[in-house]
Amino acid sequence: MAKAKIAFVCSDCGSEYAKWQGQCADCGAWNTLSEVRLGGGSATTARSRSQGYAGALAPARMLNEINVAQVERLPTGMTELDRVLGGGLVPGSAILMGGSPGAGKSTLLLQVACHQATQLSALYVTGEESPEQVALRAQRLGLPMDQLKLMAETNVDGVLAALETHKPRLLVVDSIQVMYSDALSSAPGSVSQVRECAASLTRAAKQSGTVLLLVGHVTKDGSLAGPKVLEHMIDCSVLLESSDDQRFRTLRGQKNRFGAVNELGIFAMTENGMREVRNPSAIFLQRGETQSSGSVVMVVWEGTRPLLVEIQALVDESPLGNPRRIAVGLEQNRLAMLLAVLHRHGGLMVSDQDVFANVVGGVRVLETSADLALLLAIVSSFRDRPLPRELVVFGEVGLSGEIRPVPSGQERIAEAATHGFTRAIVPQGNAPKTPPAGMEVHAVASLADALALDMG
Repeated sequence: MAKAKIAFVCSDCGSEYAKWQGQCADCGAWNTLSEVRLGGGSATTARSRSQGYAGALAPARMLNEINVAQVERLPTGMTELDRVLGGGLVPGSAILMGGSPGAGKSTLLLQVACHQATQLSALYVTGEESPEQVALRAQRLGLPMDQLKLMAETNVDGVLAALETHKPRLLVVDSIQVMYSDALSSAPGSVSQVRECAASLTRAAKQSGTVLLLVGHVTKDGSLAGPKVLEHMIDCSVLLESSDDQRFRTLRGQKNRFGAVNELGIFAMTENGMREVRNPSAIFLQRGETQSSGSVVMVVWEGTRPLLVEIQALVDESPLGNPRRIAVGLEQNRLAMLLAVLHRHGGLMVSDQDVFANVVGGVRVLETSADLALLLAIVSSFRDRPLPRELVVFGEVGLSGEIRPVPSGQERIAEAATHGFTRAIVPQGNAPKTPPAGMEVHAVASLADALALDMG
């Protein structure tokens, strides 16, 4: 019998090496190489190649001859989830949902599975909880329980056998980190086990046309646990984010072969389970009666829609020799860069001040359109001059102090007008030819122009 081939795979980037080494040469990570059994040795592989391919050769067709029929979508029953997935579940697709413990991954997928089970066959495989625990949760949430099939299994071969027997159109596996294969000697959750189990389940789902939903754990830094190659195997990767003091959850698409990337869905955790927030801008705009300094509303673009959120800044004299720069929901390095731009091109020095910035509602802002709003909030707090409640701001700030236009500027202005805002500060490149009725738009080309506006 040919000796099994051994390789060492990096858990961060998936690179393979013939022998173990301390650092991955591709991504630079340390101590991330794990042993993986690949199968037959190189001699066997070379012999099989020299003798020719024994299997049936797949036919090759011209690209324009392939039928590109409309992909069937299965609605999940939640508009926000369908938005993140690109319109619903696609048969034969593999979807990975990650998130920190307690974020609501199992709750959300159990709601989806129970809803789908009333229309088509569905199977829920639990590897971390007992069937009684899952049934108690479904009963507490008031979900229909008479159609969903449930089994407790951690052996991937048992899951594949159940897939062949029950032939469900929807398969939920909770979670991929506890699955194992008898063909590998490593422990469940290791690089080789996660890689092999995910590959087997994905291959079976695509062959049978079953929608595969996998639950994945995350590490302490928020990234998906397991080998990086796992994210390349699946068709869609979404991350359910939450904070300890917030009842809202954000579901963000990180990879999607069937829809837009970086789409955002908003949910609220209630006693009846996860409930979608159909108008998230109204939730994040719940402001106090009195307007205080250091607060302004900005319009960010999440996926395919605009979202209005409030950004707050607090500038206070620092008792420390090295003033603090803390950003919550924003990129910390970008805050430091914008403060340097404010000093150089705005004439405002805060090097002896502590600067705190926060996006209300626990939303993480990843785009640069929040630059101008953040700087105006900082200036408002430093000068202790409140900005108007009916003002909305967006725009990217360059290193030379110029205000750069951002994508979908007209749609952002229209969304702000829909929520009753009557004044806007926007980049000159996003100035509309005809502003919405009742909206006063101020187009600025530089940071100095924005600071010169009288917004009192």
